[in-house]
Amino acid sequence: LILMFTHSWILGLLYLLGSIPIAIKAYRFRNEYRAASRLSQDQAGDLATAVEESVHGIRVIKAFGRGPHIYEGFNTQAKSLQETEIAKAKTLASFLLTVVAVPETILGIGLFIGIAQVANGTLSVGALVAYFAIAAVIAGPVEGMGMLLGMTLSTKTALDRHFEVMDSANDIVSPEQPRIPGERDGSVQLRHVRFAYPDTAGTHRPILADIDLEIRPGETMALVGITGSGKSTLLNLIPRLHEATAGEVLIHGQNVKDWELDQLRTEIAVAFEDTTLFSSTLRDNVLLGAPASLDEHEREALLTEALDVAQAHFTYSLPQGVDTLIGEEGLSLSGGQRQRIALARAIAARPSVLVLDDPLSALDVRTEELVTEKLREVLAGTTTLIVAHRPSTVMLADRVALLRDGRIDAVGSHTHLLSTNEHYRFVIASLDDEELPIAEEASR
Repeated sequence: LILMFTHSWILGLLYLLGSIPIAIKAYRFRNEYRAASRLSQDQAGDLATAVEESVHGIRVIKAFGRGPHIYEGFNTQAKSLQETEIAKAKTLASFLLTVVAVPETILGIGLFIGIAQVANGTLSVGALVAYFAIAAVIAGPVEGMGMLLGMTLSTKTALDRHFEVMDSANDIVSPEQPRIPGERDGSVQLRHVRFAYPDTAGTHRPILADIDLEIRPGETMALVGITGSGKSTLLNLIPRLHEATAGEVLIHGQNVKDWELDQLRTEIAVAFEDTTLFSSTLRDNVLLGAPASLDEHEREALLTEALDVAQAHFTYSLPQGVDTLIGEEGLSLSGGQRQRIALARAIAARPSVLVLDDPLSALDVRTEELVTEKLREVLAGTTTLIVAHRPSTVMLADRVALLRDGRIDAVGSHTHLLSTNEHYRFVIASLDDEELPIAEEASR
């Protein structure tokens, strides 16, 4: 630009004036393209989620004959994404048109002015040629600016999406100065514990209103209650997957908030009601939480014991045995098989506290009986809290805690509660009703 002004201030000023419409267009382009790029990435994410859900639920979709409906939904989302991408491409094309057409138009006008100046003797032919040579050098970066700005804005919106996730606050973190419990006695205590989900706090009755519960070291306690009473929520407070709104949860006599998170969750093993397996070998899934200090021989022995307790002997008949790769989320296995692998995984972790959320619901009565018998041996020295949805699971426990209206209504042996608590009899009767179809199926 300095050289342009040196040769002819008129032509230099003319070329510089061409940047004004480009700058105005660039400002508008930035806002429009950034919005279109963000919308496009959000729609692409939603479409990918829809495809993933359809693949995972393909059996359900086929069973209900909803294939055309799902396809129509996918088609609608895909067309919306297509329209957004076309609009984004048009926005970019319009800007590219501006950054190419404006400089070329300026050069055309400059040619006529330059010829007039040469004719008047105010500009030499060499200076005019130099002006156009300089303009040709500048034209490349100016024309490339459109595509580069488009890629930059796409990158920025992608980074915004990334940091929205990465910058979200994690409310459950390790304390700055974690404490180590003096004695690991295996006790679990809940003192005046309250819990309400953050989005319902202050507007709804808390799920857990005032929980007082003590599980003795080495004891197996069953937690029963009607559907929706908060049993699974209570279990999530023990490994601190949820944070208690008020009160204290103590493991080995120490508040879980004072534990270093990784250490706390090493002490506790969990088998959830919704079984989650990973797309890896059965061996890796079972030994996921096994102590890292074990050697290869000890790990093999632990694997064998865990599979035996969970009655997961079917693993040995698979093509590659325990080294067989299972599909994503274990969908290549049946519900009962996935549940037994999850139970084996919890047992293999060798925890001091075991939390089981209805781990036997998908098993037939005979298999449940075998698993229960083995669990009695394995859990002899492990403090266990187990959510029971079947009377047979209740029989595994030393004591039973009855959850009602967000509080522990009664604690005692199964026999004692049957004879003294009317609500407990009602809950057990409802469990019997749920178990009846399973028993009939097993008998057939």
